[in-house]
Amino acid sequence: MNLLYGEVEDDLRAGVRKLLASRCDPAAVLARAETDEPYDLGVWRTLGTELGVVGLLVPEDLGGAGAGPRETAVVLEELGRAVAPVPFLGSAVLATSALLACEDEAVATLADGTCTGTLGVPLTTPPAAPFPAGVHARRGALSGRVGSVVDLEVADLVVVPAHDGDGPALYVVELPGTGVTVEPVIPLDLTRRIADLVLDGAAGRRVAGGELAVAALRAALTAGAGLLASEQLGVAQWCLDTTVEYTKTRYQFGRPIGSFQAVKHRLADVWATVSTARAVARAAADALATGADDTALVVAVAGAYASDAAVLAAEECIQLHGGIGMTWEHPAHLYLARAKTSQLALGTPDRHRTALADLVDLPPA
Repeated sequence: MNLLYGEVEDDLRAGVRKLLASRCDPAAVLARAETDEPYDLGVWRTLGTELGVVGLLVPEDLGGAGAGPRETAVVLEELGRAVAPVPFLGSAVLATSALLACEDEAVATLADGTCTGTLGVPLTTPPAAPFPAGVHARRGALSGRVGSVVDLEVADLVVVPAHDGDGPALYVVELPGTGVTVEPVIPLDLTRRIADLVLDGAAGRRVAGGELAVAALRAALTAGAGLLASEQLGVAQWCLDTTVEYTKTRYQFGRPIGSFQAVKHRLADVWATVSTARAVARAAADALATGADDTALVVAVAGAYASDAAVLAAEECIQLHGGIGMTWEHPAHLYLARAKTSQLALGTPDRHRTALADLVDLPPA
């Protein structure tokens, strides 16, 4: 297992960070969150057409970059640092992974970001969850309801798990379309939206059935949970870096508050937690990249640990910023909201720990 960043990954990070620094600074993200267009589709198109990072998981012969989960994890770290309002998780990770596992060529349409997709499951669905039973298909017409689908508001297609006459299946549904209704949900995280998907006889194209559909869905959810840990790492790292800088310049009693032992100890705890989160997130990305036999186990560890690490860092960020950290004008609340919603996404820490216990045959307490 290789937990280190390579030269290519460092160059990729530099390019993405430069773009986000100029187009997704905290003031811009906060201002956009208050509008009717919370997603920055201009940045999304730049990520896809100019930087080519939207199709990192897609093979070159299908129009992608032919890279892999390690490189995708680096991009997610930077997106987390900026809480960038782009549909990367839904399209470049979840929908892309599902279509790749189905060996469906529709994944080529997602490779440059001009077409956006998502996976039609609740955002809280963990990798080990049973195949969803909320949608049924008959002769290619889908009916049912799926709640809390991530990035659905800007999706051009959605990969929907459904049950048809042959059992579990995956269908691709084009958006917008007849019989398809998208109902936005008021979110906690203003930079990543969710919506309910309502299908009433909607046309769908079957891309997998039976065991292939079950395996493809699990592969997509596993990739999503493992790579989400890297985004959570990025959130935690921004919170730590920003808080350290603030405590160097905020004075009380004639001294910077960072010189007080109690503050030092709290920051040291966050630093240790973030450092460990980096290790588990890198381990998950590497396991996904190499197809390791213990991928499910490593992803469960990363999902459980990185979720709590991001929340800890965001909470300490707000508390150690004092009064300014509680205001709407400071971006800290955006990071706390992303950390808290990500803590529920693709499996809560408790769900991941339960899965981990099953994988290592740990008996219940």
